[in-house]
Amino acid sequence: MSWKDTYNTWKNYQDLTADLKAELASLADNEAALEDAFYAPLEFGTAGMRGVIGAGINRMNIYTVRQATEGLASFMDTLDEKVKLRGVAISYDSRHKSQEFAFESARVLGAHGIPTFVFESLRPTPELSFTVRHLHTYAGIMITASHNPKQYNGYKIYGEDGAQMPPKESDLITKYIREADDLFKIKAADKDALINDGTLKIIGAEVDQAYLAEVKKVTVDPDLVAQEGKTMKLIFTPLHGTGAMLGEKALRQAGFEDFTMVPEQAKPDPDFSTVEHPNPEFAEAFDLAIKLGKRDNADLLVAVDPDADRLGAAVRQPDGEYKLLTGNQIAAIMLNYILTARKNANTLPTNGALVKSIVSSEFAAKIAADFGCETINVLTGFKFIAEQIQHFEETKEHTFMMGFEESYGYLIRPFVRDKDAIQSLLLLAEVAAYYRKQGKNLYDGLQELFEKYGYFAEKTTALTFDGIEGAQQIKDLMAKLRQEAPKDFAGVKVVCSQDFASDEQRDADGKVEKMGMPSSNVLKYILADETWIAVRPSGTEPKIKFYIGTKGQNLQEAQANVAKFEKGINAYVD
Repeated sequence: MSWKDTYNTWKNYQDLTADLKAELASLADNEAALEDAFYAPLEFGTAGMRGVIGAGINRMNIYTVRQATEGLASFMDTLDEKVKLRGVAISYDSRHKSQEFAFESARVLGAHGIPTFVFESLRPTPELSFTVRHLHTYAGIMITASHNPKQYNGYKIYGEDGAQMPPKESDLITKYIREADDLFKIKAADKDALINDGTLKIIGAEVDQAYLAEVKKVTVDPDLVAQEGKTMKLIFTPLHGTGAMLGEKALRQAGFEDFTMVPEQAKPDPDFSTVEHPNPEFAEAFDLAIKLGKRDNADLLVAVDPDADRLGAAVRQPDGEYKLLTGNQIAAIMLNYILTARKNANTLPTNGALVKSIVSSEFAAKIAADFGCETINVLTGFKFIAEQIQHFEETKEHTFMMGFEESYGYLIRPFVRDKDAIQSLLLLAEVAAYYRKQGKNLYDGLQELFEKYGYFAEKTTALTFDGIEGAQQIKDLMAKLRQEAPKDFAGVKVVCSQDFASDEQRDADGKVEKMGMPSSNVLKYILADETWIAVRPSGTEPKIKFYIGTKGQNLQEAQANVAKFEKGINAYVD
């Protein structure tokens, strides 16, 4: 069936929702836009699906959400009845259509007799992960597009361990999704009827309390927080998303009292009216927090993304300006604090482990090694960190100390199995209090770590390829890198290349070894000066990402090296 046939099916469907009918009418003369909306189904992968909200099979709408849920429901129909009846927990963020998509998911599951537990109002992604474990459901659904712009929404499926559904199950669900190819015939039960018969349960406060009880255990030194938390000035912004309520409660129950939430960004807003990109990786996300921080002379500014799984921070400098920290730097500072505290308390385990993604800094790994902790590198995607946590619990091989990804995602305690910005907010505030008690700030602490372990610098860049041709352009670029393997970048020799698709590592002499990693479309190059460069297509956006990790004799040299290698990448790609 051509895209035009699919478009006509939608256009002629009598019961199409009014908003989608109106959108199709407005696009009637825009063939390029219609083709993009109907040329292929929205891709569903191990990270779920994410796309622009609108009409079409390549868009987020109630019909594509029903289709995804039908895939999950059909998969659950193959399970033991007792397992199936454990049900599915569902949460959603502040985006357009999020609540509607959540209840559409519950309606489809209800039509299969599968119980659902849906939050009364928006909640963060990490709480959904916690809820799956807390309520012992078989699966979870999170409606979110994380930090994407306002026109996006997304759909993630979580497994019974609270992590995103592993590849084996995700592949089976994808198979069932594709089999449900007539989107308009998918059954959705009546919401009120499901509530009345108990198949759909509305949840909220009880789960919040249980989650916050676990968050309380994140605090390492309650006495320190009690001393410094009353007067340390903190600015917190949830960037119009889900983090406000739990973030505020977590700070207060720990003992932080002198904090202010950015008022313009405290309430949910699907249009993210004060920021173009609600992403704590971007400096613009801190504009209002910096303004408020200067007014209040705040020590620390913290921003979390709309589904509260990522966190960024900025620290006040002696001149009153604020310095933004990178995700790798935040991870290093928090890890050092955790390990130092455990060592001082004689509770540092002999089998401690840091788990990080292969595109994250070696800075934290260097710190971990100094404390006798092993670093385990995993593929990008927090489910792989969660997989290691589960392995540790089953084998007792290691004790989990912390997990992180360079993209501003961290996990401190494993009662959640995904990135958790609420936990990170609490711990980072405590680390700031630790340095404040010494008359320092977080940036001072970072400089001390640089001086001890080396001046590390990293950067992530991306090329965006939108539309129908974008996916092919990304494939072609990855193919070029494999066929014409780089011998050097910016004049520095490649001494080892790693292809995670074939699980092969090749040294400069051509010797090939297996790495023992799952297959993933990632390339990584180790250079003669210990710089590393990685290339990876995004799993949720039409982008190909380039990662650089390097060092220098000082921070200026490290940053100059980043710029040098970025030019080297651009020269090769062009």
